Amino acid sequence: MKSVPRFILIIALSYLGGYFFTWWTVAVAAFLVAVLIPLPPLRSFLNGFIAVFLLWLALAFFKDIQNDHILANRMSELIVKARNPILIGVISAFIGGLTAGFGGLTGSYLRYKKKPAPIVS
Repeated sequence: MKSVPRFILIIALSYLGGYFFTWWTVAVAAFLVAVLIPLPPLRSFLNGFIAVFLLWLALAFFKDIQNDHILANRMSELIVKARNPILIGVISAFIGGLTAGFGGLTGSYLRYKKKPAPIVS
């Protein structure tokens, strides 16, 4: 149940951070949310990854429609040697998702407490 507010908060902070600062603020946003609302490390990574992946995919899609796929077609020909603008959006969304996922994982490891191992004598 804690995942939905975290998801929305990561999306909102990532969007605002990307609007005013550089692209890597998605990691800072996921980190801060993971520190404030603790979850296990895997769920924290997935929350940050999926939130920013979907955000960047949507932003890339809307910007691509606005310029009639010109830039995405040229970049896909340059990078992947094929005319596939969707693949460029997925690649950039994957990079942003990994960045936010690792930011959330770091925040989770800072806050998450494991049960101590029993002392065997």
